[in-house]
Amino acid sequence: MTPTVTVERRPAGKDVVFLLDGSDGTRSGFPAVRDFVQRVVETLSVDDKKDRVSVVQYSKDPTVQFYLNTYTTKGDILDTVRGLRHKGGRPLNTGAALQYLRDNVFTASAGSRLLEGVPQLLILISGGRSFDSVDAPASALKQLGVLTFAIGTRNSDIRELQKISHDPSYAQTVSEFTDLPNAQQQLQSSVEAVVAEVAPESPTVPVGTGKKDVVFLLDGSDGARNGFPAMRDFVERMVEQLNVGQNKDRVSVVQYSRDAEIHFYLNTYTTSQDILDTVRGLKHRGGRPLNTGAALQYVRDNVFTNSSGSRRLQGVPQMLILLNGGRSSDNVDTPASALKQQGIQVIGIGTRNSDSRELQKISYDTSYALSVSDFTDLPSVQEQLSSVMSTVLVRAPTVTVERRPAGKDVVFLLDGSDGTRSGFPAVRDFVQRVVETLSVDDKKDRVSVVQYSKDPTVQFYLNTYTTKGDILDTVRGLRHKGGRPLNTGAALQYLRDYIFTASAGSRLLEGVPQLLILISGGRSFDSVDAPASALKQLGVLTFAIGTRSTDIGELQKISHDPSYALSVSEFTDLPNVQQQLQSSVEAVVIEFTPESPTVPGM
Repeated sequence: MTPTVTVERRPAGKDVVFLLDGSDGTRSGFPAVRDFVQRVVETLSVDDKKDRVSVVQYSKDPTVQFYLNTYTTKGDILDTVRGLRHKGGRPLNTGAALQYLRDNVFTASAGSRLLEGVPQLLILISGGRSFDSVDAPASALKQLGVLTFAIGTRNSDIRELQKISHDPSYAQTVSEFTDLPNAQQQLQSSVEAVVAEVAPESPTVPVGTGKKDVVFLLDGSDGARNGFPAMRDFVERMVEQLNVGQNKDRVSVVQYSRDAEIHFYLNTYTTSQDILDTVRGLKHRGGRPLNTGAALQYVRDNVFTNSSGSRRLQGVPQMLILLNGGRSSDNVDTPASALKQQGIQVIGIGTRNSDSRELQKISYDTSYALSVSDFTDLPSVQEQLSSVMSTVLVRAPTVTVERRPAGKDVVFLLDGSDGTRSGFPAVRDFVQRVVETLSVDDKKDRVSVVQYSKDPTVQFYLNTYTTKGDILDTVRGLRHKGGRPLNTGAALQYLRDYIFTASAGSRLLEGVPQLLILISGGRSFDSVDAPASALKQLGVLTFAIGTRSTDIGELQKISHDPSYALSVSEFTDLPNVQQQLQSSVEAVVIEFTPESPTVPGM
């Protein structure tokens, strides 16, 4: 199946980590390994800040020789590599070394540019079979998007190397390390192939070639009455350019003022003629004020859905064309962000009465915000719109789709510091009410609760209880922990290292959505930046709820998306945000669960 995926321009270059076997068995071959690393580094572009390099040596445990952000010149890297001493030691724990790289080297603090979309390469040079299991750590690196190439000797286990590699064809063997020069050309070609696949922008396909779902959202407020015939004509001309059909392009039209009204859904009509007949008969609805935020939310919840004919989950490009003649009376930030997050490409067209910054905020990209002085000038942007549509719509790498297990893993992180003692019963009640809505007994959902102040305390893990009754009994009996200061950063890091793990019951590696619900009553004493980023990098979807004593900017930084940071004045007001939390969780789980497209090399 080949959905269309939008690809952003990524920074040039790559982050290259060498993992070298320094165990007792490789002592005599180590100079040849060192020479090989030097020759590969010679081919990289370090001095112009494109490529970064790190070297780690391992036997029983790993030792970092230098990180990705230690050196910025090729000369410094080569000098250090030349001076590398063989580490020694046994046994050879390749699994532990791979896990170490994932947790400590492929991270922003160690210089990895993974979050900026820079390709992450790991080159493993190993001279023997691993003493520990490589399965879970190799899988975790793949999940992080690391592209691994493995080179072994005749003492290595080729199947183990293939399991570790990004693709089995990227596992090579030489009889001795002195034969490594023979593998260099093949490694170079494999690296170039995979980087070409991951890094550049994919080619854009002309707008007519792919199918798409197009929704028109029209300003029907009192202020747009005179311009409405021109809007109607514009929609007609756009529809005439499309290739309408059940398995081709689909169209929906929605008109809004104070609230939104659907004229027809994406699956109402299957011919251009039916759509054109209906559009010609559209009447201006009138009304005020103009609530663009509510209309965007309405379209997201009611039009870009399976039941309304949207093929978003099948990877068909989703496009929203907004025609707007004034400033919105309500806030557009959260709904606009939710549409972007769902991958919906919004093009905003406004008049001189519109707020251009608001349109840019709503549009998928600022270049997708177009303007005319009056609706009667719409024909002048038609060509520009068509060209934007052809760029937006279609950059289509091949995508394989995996069916993921139903359900989710939900972790609650509760502020148990001195300042929350009086509010803790309300927090406990809130957790109970959320757990009530989960599907634990049919083995779909799993729950864990952690309480923290200066340090975190696990109340129970994701695999401690298998029934809702047991979870609710334990939650009812939770005692307030107490203590200070409030170290939210340390608690988030703890969750990443000890809770969102297979041994603690997390099904992250099986593709089950990982949710974290943080309830906090104050500002963190330590920094949350790196741990929050590490959780996002792991794929954890965080929702944060705070009180008036909390720093909302900090909560937004921690959350999966700033719109998932909620606040109440006191913990006793938590019931007021339960519905909003529920909706956000459902939206994000729908987005992550059903069938997740994986792009080769990503």
